Formats: sequence, C-alpha cells, structure tokens
Amino acid sequence: MRSHLLNGLTAEHYRRSVTEGVERVADRLATTDRPFTGVTVDALAPRIDGVDLDRPLHDTTAALDELEELYLRDAVYFHHPRYLAHLNCPVVIPAVLGEAVLSAVNSSLDTWDQSAGGTLIERRLIDWTAERIGLGPAADGVFTSGGTQSNLQALLLAREEAKSNTLARLRIFTSEVSHFSVRKSAKLLGLGPESVVAVPVGHDRRMQTVALAHELERCTRDGLIPMAVVATAGTTDFGSIDPLPEIAELCAQYGTWMHVDAAYGCGLLVSPRRRGLLHGIERADSVTVDYHKSFFQPVSSSAVLVRDAATLRHATYHAEYLNPRSAVRERIPNQVDKSLQTTRRFDALKLWMTLRVMGADGIGQLFDEVCDLAAEGWKLLAADPRYDVVVEPQLSTLVFRHIPSAVTDPADIDRANLHARKALFASGDAVVAGTKVAGRHYLKFTLLNPETTVDDIATVLDLIAGHAEQYLGESLDRAS
Repeated sequence: MRSHLLNGLTAEHYRRSVTEGVERVADRLATTDRPFTGVTVDALAPRIDGVDLDRPLHDTTAALDELEELYLRDAVYFHHPRYLAHLNCPVVIPAVLGEAVLSAVNSSLDTWDQSAGGTLIERRLIDWTAERIGLGPAADGVFTSGGTQSNLQALLLAREEAKSNTLARLRIFTSEVSHFSVRKSAKLLGLGPESVVAVPVGHDRRMQTVALAHELERCTRDGLIPMAVVATAGTTDFGSIDPLPEIAELCAQYGTWMHVDAAYGCGLLVSPRRRGLLHGIERADSVTVDYHKSFFQPVSSSAVLVRDAATLRHATYHAEYLNPRSAVRERIPNQVDKSLQTTRRFDALKLWMTLRVMGADGIGQLFDEVCDLAAEGWKLLAADPRYDVVVEPQLSTLVFRHIPSAVTDPADIDRANLHARKALFASGDAVVAGTKVAGRHYLKFTLLNPETTVDDIATVLDLIAGHAEQYLGESLDRAS
C-alpha cells in the first residue's frame, strides 16, 4: 500500500494518475452540451449506495470509470453558459493549476513551520486586498472557508469590541434582504433572535438609511447597544449594493462597528469600469470577500479583512504545541493566531496564480462582462410582456417571474413558476434559481459566466414560458 503514498519514490505514479484524471475531466468539459443530465435522486442514490467501500478496485483506471458513472456524468457543470442559478462561477485555469499544486504539497496554513512561503503568500494577498478596499496601513485579515465564516468572524470581533457584559443588550442591524448567515452568526455568538434588526429596503432592494437611522436612535434610546451594522455589497437575491457612504456616517455617529458583506460584490475591487459602486467600503471596520464568487476561483477561497489588525486578537488562542506565546515575541508569523480554523488549506495559492498569470484587470474584465450581460438581460425582460422583472441590476443578478396572459390568480402564477423551474432542471437544458419577493415565487438568473450570451438568456426565457404554459394548460384540462 505504500505505493499509493505521494513521495519521491511514487512521483511517476502520481504524474500518470493525475494526468489520467485531468484527461477525463477535460473530455467531459469538451463534450458536455447542457449543464445537467436531469438525473433524479431516486435514480442516482441506489447506484452510489450500492458501492461496497470495503472492496477496493485496486486500479486507478477502474476507479475513474466508476467515478464517470457516479459523478462526472451527472455533475452540475457551472462552466456551461446555461447554468444561470446560484453564485457559482466558472473557474479560471491558473486557479485550477494552483488547486492541483496546493493539494499535492498539502501545506497547512495554521503555522509557519507547516507552510513557510504559503504563509507569506497569503499575507501578501491579504495586504493586496486591503489596499484595494482602502482600509489603511493598520489593516489585516485571514483567508476563510467562505462568506458565512467570514461574516461570523467579523461579528465575533464586533461583539467583543462592543465590550458589553450583557449579550441581551446587543443589536445587529442589517437589511431585510441580507444573507442568512448574519442571523446564523448571531445565534452562534450567543445572541437571541431579537438581536438582529431587519432594516427595510426600497424598491431598489438597498437598505433605507432613514430607517436605519431611526432604528439606531431607538436602540440607544431603549438602553441597548448597537453592536454592528452589516451592509451588503451584492445581495444574494438581487445583487443590490447598500448605500455605503451614508451607512458609514451613521456608524461613525453611533460608534457602531461597520461590516460590509461583499462576498458577491468583491469583484468590483478589480473592475476597470465599476469600482465606484463600492465607494464607502473603505470606511468599514471589516469586510467579507469571496474570491470563489466574482474572482472566478474554485471553492473555497474567501477572506475577512479588518481595518485594525489588533481586533483579530479576539480570535487568538495559544497552544504550546502549536503557536506558543513565545512565537509572538520571536515574530514568527503563525496565521492560526488570526483564524477561527486551525488546520487550513493553502487556498490563497489559487488567487496568487490567477493574479500572476491573468492580472487583476483580467479578472475585473470578466466580471464587467457578466454585469454588462445582466444589463442586456434586464432590457430583454423589461420589454417582454410574458415576464415581470423586479429591479434593474447593479451587478449580475436578475429576479423575475412568468406572468401568463390568461391567468390572474397569484397562487396559480406561483405554481406555474415553481413548475417551470423544476421542469427545466429535470430536462437538464438549463438551471435557474428561485426566491420569494413579497411572499410570491420568483425565478432568478445569477449571471457569472462570460460565455453566456443574450441569446442564451432569450432561449431559457422561452423554455421557462413553455414549461409554465404547458403546466397551466394541463391544470385547466384537469379542472374541466
């Protein structure tokens, strides 16, 4: 079995095995003509459950043949131009190369004596991102597993900086369309459901700062503590960006921690044409960025940045076997001192390789392309009498629903849209997402693939309308 250990003696075996796997994936990418096969849980689960994991195949080619049947054939392929559902991006090749390197070397980014150059590369990328945001010379941060963890760590720091002995007095303010991880983080931090105050949004799905000012004033009047305001730069449903400068002013007025969840909108940091949409982010106390959304990186690649590096001490614990206090005096850079995780992948390498091959402008141009596409898609939807579109996009998300010409019952319209989404997924022709707006069911395009065209959008809209109308026709037939 030692022949399977990756080391100097097995380097050739490693080269052959990985090459064979890469060739399988490349062939699949080259021949996939739709984003999904439409396989059902009931069809796929028995095949996977039937694998006897106690009886190995003892052959890489046989294992890859099996994997082809169990995974590669039926995977949901984000690279396909008609995958239009969630915040999943196609990935750039330099990042995939970085993934291969980091997996093989297997550095752990918790301590210097496990990562060396990896530690310094991650730190340089944190500095680069902080510079792009404009957080100032005292800024710092650390890579995380994703936006949820980044938001959790930011709110942990905010809770500790609030310096309250009574958690029940703490309040977090965020828009009614912000990410669910804000409420989840509050719960994990020992705060009750009443601690998160949902601030109304306007028709543009951006936080209403007049309402925020009212809530902050009421909070202090009631003897409560405004622990943090979470502004969103790219909401999951609408891609909307809260008015960051006005929120920053209110946070300064009330002495409140300002966190910006830019998990989606962080691509604007490298946009040649849209960077101004993030004006005000430089005043944040902490910022979440997900490179694996709008920097076209493989999952996972995310970070939390802070204006004042000293606040990261709230996540610091020392263990003699790992990061003793003496290491701080010796100026040994142990990243675990800043992180909620201990063992941690060298995910920063993917972004490093991308920047070194493509450059920041290259990434930003790709993000600008999908934002341009969303603008064209909005025009298409706004001119199409079959659809109601909610809001003109700031980023690359479109929320809409099919409105049948002969049906007026909102519940029937809801069912038609739900059916259309499920039928489209089952066909495998395209994948779209869904959400609710004012209690009604809507569909959603999240456009993150520069290869998607306006023609793709038009075709998918025709498919949605066809499925919806077929469902309504069959419902009328059954009713008669």
